[in-house]
Amino acid sequence: MGPAAGAGFLSPDAAGHDPGPARVVDIPDTARHELFPVIRRIADGDQQALAELYDLVSPRIFGLALRIVRDRSLAEEVTQDVFVQIWRQAAEVDPARGSVIGWIMTLTHRRAVDRVRSEQAQSDRLHRYESRQTTRPYDVTAEAVTDRAEAERVHAALDRIGEPHRTTVALAYFSGLTQSEVAHRLGIPLGTAKTRIRDGLKKLRGQLEEVT
Repeated sequence: MGPAAGAGFLSPDAAGHDPGPARVVDIPDTARHELFPVIRRIADGDQQALAELYDLVSPRIFGLALRIVRDRSLAEEVTQDVFVQIWRQAAEVDPARGSVIGWIMTLTHRRAVDRVRSEQAQSDRLHRYESRQTTRPYDVTAEAVTDRAEAERVHAALDRIGEPHRTTVALAYFSGLTQSEVAHRLGIPLGTAKTRIRDGLKKLRGQLEEVT
């Protein structure tokens, strides 16, 4: 049986404990001394001990979590996660290595920070997804142009227009070179490159219309 069944976990609000973002609920010295025996009982599987610990420290756990995650529902989830972790790791607590409350608050801090990182990562993933969905329809157009049948038709028409127009059009529109880059690549004046590209496109258009 898990810890929730014995402890009857409630949110700090439902239990009557609401520290708010600025309030820190401290633990009396007597309670501090009682924490290690309670932890020992939890380590032995005593669910009532877990419920007692919840009454003692849940307001403080919730308060720390709330100051880190800045969201009440997330802070409640962190609080529950911390008590699950306490239930599982109570046997590891050694009073010689520090106070029980120090250990618990360290767990809380780590859980809260992990939750913030997880929420941020989820937000980033959603943002990337939405960005892909709102991309301009360039990819759709490119995909259509590169369709196998269409590509074969265009390349066949390109072969029929012959040189020197074939190479200039291919470099400008299929290799993505600028007019200046085409001129440099072919070793011809820029004006000549522009003329060949313009005339080549006219011929290519005529070839495609004839086939259609």
